[in-house]
This record gives sequence, structure tokens and C-alpha cells, in this order.
Amino acid sequence: MARRFVTLDVFTDQKLAGNPLAVVLDAEGLDTAAMQAIASEFNLSETVFVLPPSDARHRARLRIFTPRQELPFAGHPTVGSAVLLALEGPSQGDARAFGLEERIGIVPCVVETFSDGSGGRARFKLPALPEFLGPGPDPAVLAPLLGLEARDIGTGRHVPSRHGVGPSFTCVPIASVAALDAAKPAQGPEAQDGLYLYAPDPEGPGQSWQVRMFAPHLGVAEDPATGSAAAAFAGVLMQFETLGEGTHDVAIRQGEAMGRPSAIALQLTIAAGALRSVEIGGAAVIVSDGTLRV
Repeated sequence: MARRFVTLDVFTDQKLAGNPLAVVLDAEGLDTAAMQAIASEFNLSETVFVLPPSDARHRARLRIFTPRQELPFAGHPTVGSAVLLALEGPSQGDARAFGLEERIGIVPCVVETFSDGSGGRARFKLPALPEFLGPGPDPAVLAPLLGLEARDIGTGRHVPSRHGVGPSFTCVPIASVAALDAAKPAQGPEAQDGLYLYAPDPEGPGQSWQVRMFAPHLGVAEDPATGSAAAAFAGVLMQFETLGEGTHDVAIRQGEAMGRPSAIALQLTIAAGALRSVEIGGAAVIVSDGTLRV
């Protein structure tokens, strides 16, 4: 059977940057094993399969796979799929709002497409808030696993911690961008978390960070942009930063060390001292389209 697919670069407005994504638009009739095999064939960080929604009020139901397993939620597949589905709709150039059904729940999205039809920008609100999953390993244990010195781990009040929204991450603060770039993780396949390294970005305004993410247990040696990790990072900021009431915009740069620069917009809303909502945003551009014959 012929099934249409599209690839996009996500968290960038430039082709051949950001995080590549494959979206299979005609996924009906594929079982889980077939979806996993196709995701392994594409061998990108994630591949999305678009299915009819369970509720007609929503735009589509998504299933998201890494080369090794299905995920309940992921950020760059949500942004890329939202942009593509908006481009496939009748109102190009207009802002559009719709829900996407993912295993984690309904993900509300707002998309504005580019006037030339090449892509667009999407924002989505997390259907669940990040969870604190416990402290991370001691810096003395982590440092040799990262090819760093113990003094390279930690910045401000930050110490290693574990957080997650769907996928879980060990979040490791790094003292400088130079040390972040020098890190060479030796994380084994037995790990259950993604490894999220972050350092203050001296070139960015306000809350700005540079990050790297490694998930060999998912078949992803290093990810150019990780929206689910950015969502988990909201929990890190709540734990270690002094954030006041209201809305806080956070700029995240990722993929720099890979030559795939990516820009993720993270927004936290705090009320009565508690995190009330988290939004993730970014651009996506179409790179290719074709036909799967499976």
C-alpha cells in the first residue's frame, strides 16, 4: 500500500538545521510492530504516525516512535505535526487552534503557517505538568561518565536532578558552555533516562540556556532538539531558580555542538507559588515528501 510521508526540520526556520522528523500521514492499518519497523527504517529521533482522532473535535491522533520504542509524548513531533497538519488544512496563513491526541492526553496547539507554505510556528500547552522524580547522581560519580571534572558540574543553586513529562530525564547542570561542548557521555544502554545537560547561555537574554540531550537507550545518540526535555526542564527551573508570580519566557538553544542549531521557546506560568502551566513553541519547515510502499 502507498502511504504518504513528509519530513520536516523542527525547532528551526531554516532547512537542514533543527531536529529532523518524519510524519507518516496515511497510517491507518499499520499495527505497532509495523510502525516500529518504519521508525527504525527512517532512523530519526522520532517518527510520527497520523491517525483519525478518537474525538471528532480534535485534529488527529498521533503515535510517536523512536528507532527503538513508542513514546507517550514528545515535543518536536508535536510541533512538526501541528505545523504540517495546519498546512494540510484549508486556512493557510491564518492562526489555527486544534487538539492533538497523544498517549499522554490531549495536547492543545496553536499554529501560524508561513505565507509561502514552507512551514510555520506552533505552540502547545502540556496536558500534564513535569514531575520531580528524585535527585540525580552525585557530581563525583557523574563527572567521569561525562568526560568532565567534578568542578564542571553545578551552576548557581543547581545540582543534578531527575524530572519528566512522559519521558524521564536526568538533568545535569554544567558550569559553562565550554564544558557543555566538551562533554562526551559514556551512558550505557541500560539507562532508563535521557541525559539532559544544561548550562547558562551568556549570549541570551534573561533566562537563556544551552543544552544537550543523549538517549542511547532510545536509539538516539544525541538529539538536536528535545521538546519533552525542555518541558521537564520547567521542573528544574521551579526547583532551583527563584521565579516570581506570572509568566516567564525561557530561551533554549540545542544542537549547537552537532551543527544542527535549534531554538526552543519554553514558557512557565506561576500562580500562588506553584507551576500552573507550561508551553513549548518553535518553528518547523518542510524538507521532503514521498511515498512509503508498505
